[in-house]
Amino acid sequence: MTETTVRQSTLPLPLIRQGKVREVYAVDEDAVLLVASDRVSAFDVVMNEPVAKKGMVLTQMSAYWFRVLRDRVANHFLSTDADEIIALAPSLAPQRALLAGRAMLCRRATTIPFECVVRGYLSGSAWAEYKRQGTLAGETLPAGLVESARLEPPIFSPATKAETGHDENITFEGMRTTLGPALAARLRDLSLAVYATGREHAARRGIIIADTKFEFGQTAKGELLLIDEVLTPDSSRFWPADRYQPGRSQPSFDKQPLRDYLDGLRRSGGWNGQPPPPALPAEVIRATSIRYQDAFMRITGESLPAAG
Repeated sequence: MTETTVRQSTLPLPLIRQGKVREVYAVDEDAVLLVASDRVSAFDVVMNEPVAKKGMVLTQMSAYWFRVLRDRVANHFLSTDADEIIALAPSLAPQRALLAGRAMLCRRATTIPFECVVRGYLSGSAWAEYKRQGTLAGETLPAGLVESARLEPPIFSPATKAETGHDENITFEGMRTTLGPALAARLRDLSLAVYATGREHAARRGIIIADTKFEFGQTAKGELLLIDEVLTPDSSRFWPADRYQPGRSQPSFDKQPLRDYLDGLRRSGGWNGQPPPPALPAEVIRATSIRYQDAFMRITGESLPAAG
């Protein structure tokens, strides 16, 4: 039987914005609704085929972490219970099946336009920059590091937040100049503290969180909140601890099967890395879905809730 997937939500609420994966709707003056679709992107291109249960993984894993971290940092999470959401917005009652598992009711906050990236290991774009010039976001790192080397202490490496295209790494000083010293320092310190808590929690479950990115927002009263998604396979690199080996790239619990397939197409000239995306084989979609679900179960020790 084919699993039900959600390519896009359309709810009878004012749409605030649509991202690569989520639609964000206004519920009232104090709350918004985030609905995670099963869309998947790679190399900043959204694929045509959805990945079953991906949206539920993102929503439920974020909810899990918001609960785990609530004593560490204030956040925007209110509920993922479809009945509680419908009680606040009765017009959504016919959409209960869509809401179940993939919708998150949140406090309203104005997004601070920076990705708060924390890197505990040298990988991805950080490794690429280090190989070129021995730096990360323009700041010098020790010589002699290898790919996937553990960074101790972890490094706060902010990036500008782009609605389309690539986020751009910047120095902390650049962030400080834009936001002011007090807010920039607060974001850095919170990001490092949340990462440390998450890394320790995941390590007990046999997973390395190599790096991650957080988003923060401010309420109308100026309260700083952790928002959006937290420590998910879309916002983080999860590696199996028992297979970790410095000096090479690591297997990961995310969209690696998709990236590997697309990398092969790009090397062979079958895709230029730009829209429109290529068609994805069923086995690549299925393998990606399994990776997301595996990450969720390993981190939380739980099964995904039943849909609708």
